[in-house]
Amino acid sequence: MTGEYQHAIDNKGRIFIPAKLRDELGQVVYVTLSMDRCLSAYSAENWDHLTEKVNALPYIRQRKMRPLFAHAVRCELDAQGRILLPQNLRDWAGFSKNVTVVGCNNHAEFWDSDAWQQVFEVETSPENIAAVMEELEF
Repeated sequence: MTGEYQHAIDNKGRIFIPAKLRDELGQVVYVTLSMDRCLSAYSAENWDHLTEKVNALPYIRQRKMRPLFAHAVRCELDAQGRILLPQNLRDWAGFSKNVTVVGCNNHAEFWDSDAWQQVFEVETSPENIAAVMEELEF
């Protein structure tokens, strides 16, 4: 998934999923915590792949993924292409009104727009891009 999209959360806690990402995410979206202070959204297929990888781990290592599963929610797109984000996830991610939806390879991320702007400024500097490409041997 690719792209960056600006949206607002409505009064009911719903967020619009951009059409380009909707095609890749499908009708059912799994949303959970991320390693950053944002939310990650997976298609049902990618969620199944993630759970299969976790299931293949020894139990003691599976437990480390507990927060990811404990806070995961299965969301279905409504007729307008929106999903309802539970209050606990919105609070955890620090959402105010404006949310930036970011395509991130096999999933999408939902960021509070102010928080995303700070990350964006650091991650998109030419020096950081060069350092990352060198580190990943591109």
